[in-house]
Amino acid sequence: MANLHDQLEGVFQTIFNNDQLQLRDDMSPPDIPGWDSVAHINLMFGIEQAFGIRFTGDELARLETIGELKRLLASRMR
Repeated sequence: MANLHDQLEGVFQTIFNNDQLQLRDDMSPPDIPGWDSVAHINLMFGIEQAFGIRFTGDELARLETIGELKRLLASRMR
């Protein structure tokens, strides 16, 4: 199974239809072209499906960087 970063990057590449998209921990929504409110919802569902988790309330909206998202995912996958 792919590591968390690679798996998350794959979800982003699918949602944003960009196979060249490479995530960095310091990236935030303005760094990724096309990350608007609709893409955010699609991303939330894509991450939930890929990782078998459920976000609560505005949990995903409160995260400011890819690194924070990875830490949240890692804590949920234990």
